[in-house]
Amino acid sequence: MKSNDFSEDTLKLTSKVLTLNPEYYTVWNQRRRVLQYLFITPEQPTPTDGPTPNAQDLLGQELQFLLPLLMKFPKCYWIWNHRYWVLKQISERLQLATAQTYWNGELVLVGKMLGRDSRNFHGWDYRRFVIQELRRLQETARSSKSETETPPSADTSTRSSTQDGAASETITESEFAYTTKMIKGNLSNFSAWHNRSKLIPQLLDEREANDQDRKKLFDEELAFIQSAVFTDPYDQSLWYYHHFLMSEVSRTDGQAFVKFTDDERSECIRGEIEAIRDLLEDTDDCKWVYQSLLMYSAQLSKVAAIDELVTSHDLRSWLLQLRKLDPMRSKRWDDWEQSLGIP
Repeated sequence: MKSNDFSEDTLKLTSKVLTLNPEYYTVWNQRRRVLQYLFITPEQPTPTDGPTPNAQDLLGQELQFLLPLLMKFPKCYWIWNHRYWVLKQISERLQLATAQTYWNGELVLVGKMLGRDSRNFHGWDYRRFVIQELRRLQETARSSKSETETPPSADTSTRSSTQDGAASETITESEFAYTTKMIKGNLSNFSAWHNRSKLIPQLLDEREANDQDRKKLFDEELAFIQSAVFTDPYDQSLWYYHHFLMSEVSRTDGQAFVKFTDDERSECIRGEIEAIRDLLEDTDDCKWVYQSLLMYSAQLSKVAAIDELVTSHDLRSWLLQLRKLDPMRSKRWDDWEQSLGIP
């Protein structure tokens, strides 16, 4: 490094070191410096190795080098970080069609990796990164195509725009279906639930969904998570997604993916409180049940009177159980008691 040796020999040395210890981030940094140098070095014969590899060869080899490391160390930040960098170089340095081929290959790869470890959050984060770039490349390809074609008539332009929208929608739709598949394979897949929550607003926008369509999707998602929660009420990841949906019910800032009137909010929250109370018959030792009952009671109090459904005695009882089941968060429960105004 001190001698600024950016040769292929140095690249091979970094390969040896990183194969032994992929956590050595300083070597990853040096490896990127070597690659950047080799990208711009003109091809010239060498006595032993023949022509210097061009950027496409180097980038393809780099992806191959990383693959066994990812398989062996699937949760090493530095390997994922380097793969991010390599793929960005592919987008910047290679032709559009070639770049799309590489990125499509990455989607297949990350699918296989998540098939082996469906809860690897590195893999899920990387999948979102790949999808985002594939969508960008797709838009770039369409823009380039439209610039070289004769401008269509008004009717044709509208139809073309619709077709483009459908193509873009396909990526989001397929990802949404993918989360469904992964969740049905493992209800406890927090990353899949999280990804699903991120996809819903985009999915609805791409569908150009009206208020009725948005409410329909919300009802379907609520039924989906209700079934999961009643299957395993002790699973934290399920409650997080349930909380996400119910937080959308309470939002009044205009940013929620679905709109509710106050009466609709009240009806929805009441229904969830009543349903969750039924869980207490068999799960009186589950903190998530009590926590959710208190959360939704607080939400309900902002839009309707709660005394007829939830009494002060109920609130005190639920809070008492929370203190017993999760004493480490006693200060949080103190804050809840104060905010709920429990007498």
